Amino acid sequence: MIIIDGSEGEGGGQVLRYSAALSLLTGEPFTISNIRGERAKPGLMRQHVTSLEAACAIGGAECSGLTVGASELTFRPGRVIPGEYHFAVGTAGSTGLVLQTVLVPLMLADAPSRLVIEGGTHAMAAPPFEFLQKTLLPVLQRMGPKLSITLERHGFYPRGGGRIVVDIDPAPLRPIECVTRGAFKVGKVEALVAGIPFDIADRELKAARKVLADWPDEAFAPVQLPAENGPGNALLMVAEFEHVTEIMSGFGKLGVPAERLAKTAAKRMAGYLASQAFAGPYLQDQLLLPFAMAGRGAFTTVKLSAHTRTAVDLIERFSGRGFRFAETADGAHLAEVR
Repeated sequence: MIIIDGSEGEGGGQVLRYSAALSLLTGEPFTISNIRGERAKPGLMRQHVTSLEAACAIGGAECSGLTVGASELTFRPGRVIPGEYHFAVGTAGSTGLVLQTVLVPLMLADAPSRLVIEGGTHAMAAPPFEFLQKTLLPVLQRMGPKLSITLERHGFYPRGGGRIVVDIDPAPLRPIECVTRGAFKVGKVEALVAGIPFDIADRELKAARKVLADWPDEAFAPVQLPAENGPGNALLMVAEFEHVTEIMSGFGKLGVPAERLAKTAAKRMAGYLASQAFAGPYLQDQLLLPFAMAGRGAFTTVKLSAHTRTAVDLIERFSGRGFRFAETADGAHLAEVR
């Protein structure tokens, strides 16, 4: 039984999701206390409960203490069973983070799976749908599995109501090298608005254009979604390179000016563009688990995040596999499975 203090390291829901995925992959049960101990509202939220329910469903697992607000639970994995599954968060909790919990175990299953996940598709503190579609899944497909993802309905905070469909055709994971991103091809910024004043999109795009001044005017575009998909707003910044597409995002929130949201997201993109790294700050920690399960592989990335350091510690505790990090001559960081 692996004992985990959920307040250590990143101290949020990632500890729980990574632990559940690793438990399914290695067969190691775990107990976690102080769940999300470093968050303003510690304990399990609805999206974390759904993530663990998903892990239990696909992995024949037993989980005691799985209730909203709980600060401790015990998880005992069974055998991963591929198939068709439907998970509903019931709030604007992230569909992408639920997927993160079960994706790699199902990528290594013995038959295909289809997942329907309902909840938030564009919400704070989580990757938007486009990141999964254009950034993460294309890299994972290079490792062997066939993956596809479809957005059937947008889901913004606080209403939620989004719906994604994911098809997973598993295969043994082959090691890959992701050390160069290749030549820059195209950049694009979209401001999505649904059921809110359209001028918010214009203000965001104007602020983003000031930071990304090298991008042409036609790269900046507002997107009006049906009002019934809202209320909601998301700013998506897409940088397509020869070997990877990186996405930075920002999400509208009451009390946060559109200009501030856009400036923050654009500065993150500008920082990535100024580096030579393959993986941005959000892709880096999501590559660790599949690379570790492949047994070998390497990728370059920007400055290591707390999420990444926490994930590395968990992977080593469950699997015995670690990572070696070294700064490269151009200021990026090389991550290698050891």
